Amino acid sequence: MLERARRSQYLQALGIDEWTRRVQPAVDIVETVSGEDEWTVLQNSVAACQRCALHECRTQTVFGVGDRRAEWMVVGEAPGAEEDARGEPFVGAAGQLLNAMLAAIGLARESVFIANVLKCRPPGNRDPSPAEIAECLPYLHQQIRQVKPRLILAFGRVAAQSLLGTDQPLGALRGSVHAAAPLNTPVVVTYHPAYLLRTPAEKRKAWEDLKYARRIHAELR
Repeated sequence: MLERARRSQYLQALGIDEWTRRVQPAVDIVETVSGEDEWTVLQNSVAACQRCALHECRTQTVFGVGDRRAEWMVVGEAPGAEEDARGEPFVGAAGQLLNAMLAAIGLARESVFIANVLKCRPPGNRDPSPAEIAECLPYLHQQIRQVKPRLILAFGRVAAQSLLGTDQPLGALRGSVHAAAPLNTPVVVTYHPAYLLRTPAEKRKAWEDLKYARRIHAELR
């Protein structure tokens, strides 16, 4: 009963009516020590990175959090002020909504791996420049290689375009399965939680994207 009540709260946060179909349980977190040295090297490389000017104004890098062997990977745009301060992606109000979106399809935050295209905060939360994306994208590609997710959820236009190497608008990318380098990992695109907080009318479209992603993931198993 408690679990059902939580799910109702999550769906309410998304602005979605209660539905009766049972969801699959969250993916189990699998602890592993394989590749630990490679992962540590990558973390240290990101922490010490000075490949673009963003290192001059960051508090700290935001590497990513979650299960390093997750079947689902969440990719956002770049850290904001709170992420820069805490060193963790998707925190604050946008992070709470992301958690609700994941929970609505049966996923705990801890069962996925969450990262951004950029590991440093752009000043004033501006959009990343093409040069900044080009310098930082190899780190994300290395994370994808090591996590080896079955499916990537790209949240927002910048994340989707950067992952897919395209300039197509987000609306044109929704509703289809794409493939992301370096492993041709299936990608489903949806709206960024921060955008949904500003534009709650689009939450129903995001819910359709999440259901679509869940269906695609089930077909990949």
